This record gives sequence, C-alpha cells and structure tokens, in this order.
Amino acid sequence: MLTMVVGSGYLGGRIGARIRALGGRAVLCSRRPPTARSSTGMEWRELDVRDPWACRDAFRLVAPDAVVVVHGPSDITWCERHPEEAMAAHGDGAANLAEALGRRPVLLISTDNVFAGTRHSHRESDEVAPANAYGRAKLAAERTLLDTGSALVLRVSLVYGWDPDGHRPNYFTTCVRRLRAGLPVEAPPDHWNTPVLVDDVAAWSAELVRTRRTGVLHLAGPDRLSRYAWAGRIARGLGLDESLIRPVRKAGTAYACRPANACLHSEYAADLPELAGLWPVDVDEGTRRLAGRALSPETPFTVPAPRSVEE
Repeated sequence: MLTMVVGSGYLGGRIGARIRALGGRAVLCSRRPPTARSSTGMEWRELDVRDPWACRDAFRLVAPDAVVVVHGPSDITWCERHPEEAMAAHGDGAANLAEALGRRPVLLISTDNVFAGTRHSHRESDEVAPANAYGRAKLAAERTLLDTGSALVLRVSLVYGWDPDGHRPNYFTTCVRRLRAGLPVEAPPDHWNTPVLVDDVAAWSAELVRTRRTGVLHLAGPDRLSRYAWAGRIARGLGLDESLIRPVRKAGTAYACRPANACLHSEYAADLPELAGLWPVDVDEGTRRLAGRALSPETPFTVPAPRSVEE
C-alpha cells in the first residue's frame, strides 16, 4: 500500500516512518524538504497544496492508494495574526486535495481548536465552535474532505515528543531545552490539555488509514493537565529543576487565543478493533520514553529568548 503523506514536519515524518515499519510505502509531500530525523531516507516530492494544478500533478505522479493530510501551518498564534493565509493553506488546500483525491481514502489530522473549550473535555458528537483562526481553518478542511465521502478526520489533542530539528519545537521539547539551560519556563495554570505522544498519533494514523473508515474520531492522552502542571511533570520525570517553572495567566500570553479547555476524549475508539493495544500513554510514560534523547549530552539545542512557551 502506497500512502501519500501531505506534510513532512515532525508528525508527518513519524507517520511516514510508522507506515514503512508496517511494511507499507510512504511518500512525503510538502513545500519544503523534510528536516526531521524521522523523515531521513524517505521519498519526498515538492507540493504546495494551495496550487490546484500542483495537487493534480502530485496525485498523478505518486499514484497513492491512500492519503494522510497533516500539513501546516500549525502555529496557532501565527494563524490568529494571519487568518487569510491560514485558511488558504488549510481550507483552500483541502479543497484542492479533494478535487484530486478521487475515491481514495484520506485521513485528515485535525485539532481540538475546533471547539470553544467551554466543556471539561470534548467528544466527537459535541457541537463545534472554533476558538480561533486556526480552528476555523481546520474545520473548513474537515468539512471539505468529509464531503468526499472517503475521509476520516482524526482530531488530536496537543502532540508532543522530542523534536530538536523543528523550526517551532513542541511544548515538551521547549520545556526541556529551557530547563536544561537553567532558564525559567512560564506556563499557564488556566490552560488545559490532554497531551498525546507523537508515536501514539503515528500508530493510530498508520492503522486507521488502511481501514477506509470515515467520519470523525478523537485521540488524546489519558491525562488532563494544565500547562503549568505538565511542565512540572516533565521536570520531575527528567530530574530537572522544577523551581524554574513559573505560573502565568493565559490572558496576555501566546495562549490567549486558545480555548481554555483544549481537551478531547473519544466515545468510539474503544470499539475499533484495529486500535486494540494502541492506547496512548500518560505523560509520565511519555517522558520516560523520551528521556534518553532529551537528556543526551550529544543532543544539540538552541535555547530561545525568554518568552511564554507555545505548542
């Protein structure tokens, strides 16, 4: 089975690597060549999803059996400042992909930001009400691809892992970088997530894209944590200085445009046989699995200037 993975960042690379590990073939397609180590040695083709002709050419040249869509931009604060560009990439890009898709199965990685965040946690059947420009753009992509009749939307909560190569490292990576350097981590106690390890997202994606399931499914980790509490768990799990973590209110920070409760749970996943044995780990186990890479003295990293940690 040949899968086109639209997006070659940290998550796209991990999904492609998981597909290959299961005996499939994956081709990454994105505007720029992949930089993530997980993408090393993988086939890549240039693709700008905003260009309908480029989408048609990519499908013709790659001739995939299935598609995973996990392209950016995913910087929520940037999207809030550039809503038209966000919609062009996500909403219009999905329309261009849908035109070229045919009847191929497609898995779209979506977000908890399609919800307003007024509930403790959101399930698949809850009413959507995007909290920000990123959520609106992803919801437009969801609806466009679901209209093809061959799409499964996998909404994921905050994805984390060790990502030293990314241009915008995820929350776990940035916390570890700053703590290792003895710098403060400012994190809100009033912004809640259900963090999910990148390897768990990759495992679910690789299994689900082969099933031709359609509809909407949620994937989140088992812990519901504030950013502040999670930073503390990271520090304790890695033996780093927890006193460097400082609480800051969400308002007035980069988190201000995010829903207060960016939390998900699933009412369907337990009944899907292909997901048996693939339940996401909690943040303590995730930290343990990442510790070797995150604490390696050979791991290069650049510490950003002091600011609120983002995704």
